[in-house]
Amino acid sequence: MSLPSVDIRRQPRRMGETARRDAWWLKPGLTFLGFSAFIVYSTWAAFQNADYQLGNYLSPFYSPLIFGDGPHAWIEGQPEWWPALLPFSPALFILWAPGGFRFTCYYYRGAYYKSFWADPPSCAVGEWRKKFLGENSIPLILQNLHRYFLYVALLFLLILAHDAWKAMWFMGDDGVEHFGVGIGTIVLSMNVVMLSGYTLGCHSLRHLVGGVLDAFSKSPARKKAYDCVSCLNRGHQRWAWGSLFWVGFTDLYVRLCAQGTWTDWRLF
Repeated sequence: MSLPSVDIRRQPRRMGETARRDAWWLKPGLTFLGFSAFIVYSTWAAFQNADYQLGNYLSPFYSPLIFGDGPHAWIEGQPEWWPALLPFSPALFILWAPGGFRFTCYYYRGAYYKSFWADPPSCAVGEWRKKFLGENSIPLILQNLHRYFLYVALLFLLILAHDAWKAMWFMGDDGVEHFGVGIGTIVLSMNVVMLSGYTLGCHSLRHLVGGVLDAFSKSPARKKAYDCVSCLNRGHQRWAWGSLFWVGFTDLYVRLCAQGTWTDWRLF
């Protein structure tokens, strides 16, 4: 005996339509404001081309200083091939790397998909898109570059760690650099800690460390590395937001000290 069947087709929700009664819009709204504030500030700071260094302090937005002025510059001045119609800034040679790493990050994808693209705005909330194309076509297929941006981000960690080391040396009255610690030294060092926690907790690094092993018993060292990355990965969201705030604050600190607005106090 066959049972009768009923064809029930659910009408798709309209944009923003939901049965939820909580403030589902609050988190994506705050994410939108946080991302927007950082994008506006970092873009403004990148095109200033000034006040990005003070003594041995160098803003992470401009490190490494491939072209520029001062003792941190690898190549002095502006490159001759730079188009005269375009504004020049050494930061333009740098920010594509950390920007690409964050833009393709697994956590950030879920965050800005909701807050900027409303895709969807939140769970069980109607969205504007009618069909799902996935990340197998342009432009979202570019998200697959995340692993390659990871390699560049790891290199940048070494460069920023070297900047933090240089920030521990100050020119004395005798014309010789002496070891010391200022507030800026702590700010630049904390920037390395925050970025390391975020980068080393990356999902891609977790796969690279342990994804190719059939059994960790064959490589105890890899097992310890995998556990360390996994520990950082569990707090990936906190590291992501903390490092985003701190890298912006580090640039602001160096900038305001270089302008003379703030004073960099020496601790010893």
